[in-house]
Amino acid sequence: MLMGVTPRTRRLLFTVLKAGVSLALLAYLFSRIDVARLWQLARSASIPWLASALALYYLMIGVSAWRWGVLLDAQGLHFPLRQLTSSFFVATFFNNFLPSNIGGDVIRIADTAPAAGSRTRAATVVLIDRGMGLLGLVLIAAIGATLTARFHPVDLGPVSPPLLWLGFAVATVLAAPALLTPDAFTRLLQPLRVFHAEWIDLRLARLTDSLTRFRETPAALATCFAGAIVVQAVLVAFYLAIARSMRIPVGFAELALVVPISFIVQMLPVSMNGFGVREATFAFYFSRFGLPLESGILVSFVGAAVIMVFSLSGGAVYLARLRAGAGVPVST
Repeated sequence: MLMGVTPRTRRLLFTVLKAGVSLALLAYLFSRIDVARLWQLARSASIPWLASALALYYLMIGVSAWRWGVLLDAQGLHFPLRQLTSSFFVATFFNNFLPSNIGGDVIRIADTAPAAGSRTRAATVVLIDRGMGLLGLVLIAAIGATLTARFHPVDLGPVSPPLLWLGFAVATVLAAPALLTPDAFTRLLQPLRVFHAEWIDLRLARLTDSLTRFRETPAALATCFAGAIVVQAVLVAFYLAIARSMRIPVGFAELALVVPISFIVQMLPVSMNGFGVREATFAFYFSRFGLPLESGILVSFVGAAVIMVFSLSGGAVYLARLRAGAGVPVST
């Protein structure tokens, strides 16, 4: 259907399509709520609780940067935590103000590739970090769903506790070969040599070496996974503080289900930075908990607003880089 269309035009069309999906979902949600009530709840938000939420998000960034540093150390790459935190600030800015959430990963890879001597090694670290984060996300969702089903019995819809536990088990099994048998895993990628044998061979060799280093440092992987669980728990606490700021009666266990599911849904490339699908997810589950749609939409919106305000600090860090003439370092 898009044959003959330039890549730039194709990207523009997909961006317009995703924006249309977000706007359509938001229009549908707003058509079903009392906007005056929504505004009244927003105006009553407690500033101390919002400040607490902001502090929790800062803590999440710090733990995320530390976790990234643990993986870099396993590769023999040592960075000050302050430098990694600064890079995470910039990555968060790009994640929130670009149409996709991979822009931040590009920043992180570019910031560490010169010291790594290879984009492939830097990218492998970021991908392992992302994978650990996803496992932590599904684990927290499974725990949240289990606790919610036990202490607050409601119909959780299609995403049940057994399904989440199964997803966690399957994801763990699929990830294991890359870390336990790097040589066998990279051999599965050999068919890619048909595109450019010499270039692919070099990248696969670097990938194998990086994965082998991770296999030899299981403590680093375990520490990173523990950090991923902490990150997800802090994000749940962040949204709990947002809810508390508007006196919305939802608990940690319920949000431990809703927040991870909303992040998983946002990974689907069907909306503009998750807008619409995130609010729909919150509204769906809040209604299942016997809360009005307005409360779910509001927690989602205010949470996104606080994150975007926080992300502006990453933009300031990036501008400071440009003024210093550093820009974004890129390895050759």
